[in-house]
Amino acid sequence: MSDEDGSIFDLGLGRNRVLDEQPAHPGQNTFRNLPKRFYKEASAAAVDGGFAILLDGRGVKTPARSALVVPSLALAQAMADEWNAQGERIDPRSMWLTKLANTAIDRVTPRRDAVIDEIAGFAGADLICYMADHPVGLAQRQAAHWAPLIVWAEEALGASLRVTPGLVHVPQDEAALAALRRAVSAANDFQLAALHNAVTLTGSAVIGLALLHRRLTGEQAFEASHVDEAWQAYVSGEDEDEAARLAMRRAELLDTLKFLELVSDAT
Repeated sequence: MSDEDGSIFDLGLGRNRVLDEQPAHPGQNTFRNLPKRFYKEASAAAVDGGFAILLDGRGVKTPARSALVVPSLALAQAMADEWNAQGERIDPRSMWLTKLANTAIDRVTPRRDAVIDEIAGFAGADLICYMADHPVGLAQRQAAHWAPLIVWAEEALGASLRVTPGLVHVPQDEAALAALRRAVSAANDFQLAALHNAVTLTGSAVIGLALLHRRLTGEQAFEASHVDEAWQAYVSGEDEDEAARLAMRRAELLDTLKFLELVSDAT
């Protein structure tokens, strides 16, 4: 297998960046270094420990040179589709499932406890615990999206969260935080990779866990985590740059949910 495949993903960057993208002057082609496609066909195959992606019959490596093996045949097939969809050059921005799988293997497995701590840490100042009391329209929208999640967190996860008006930080009960950490800890490494991304995108451990448990759809999760932005657009009109930013976040969240679903599919 060519070494090119193992160096095209930078796991620390978002989907709109690539490893060999360098700071450039205006007008310079920042994606000129995308690697050339070096294979004819990608496929999925059962191997020891799960399912691998094969390029012309040879296994793919992660950037850290581990075998790219995933727990679900459905996920492996979807990742092979990403590789098959590449043109003359390989664009990691269009390979989100592969990127998350790399993250799980290279970044989550070696530091699982730290990743759990990072995800659970969002619960200490979870977005849905800070509801506005004015204007009335915003308060009503927040309550409609967030109040059912507060109830769900208590009933399904055993986490009784404190809700406060405004933005002044209110410490959460330690028992509630421990319950949410247990819920995060129950996820496998691949689920954790997606959960970390979902929680980062939404600013809410509860929304991320609701996605993991299929309590929310991707669209519902996006709407719940962007109530304030939707209200601002309603009041002031839509800003094109902000709309484009939100569209990218929505697409990333939906693809993250797709990854979660594929990981959880029976093999």
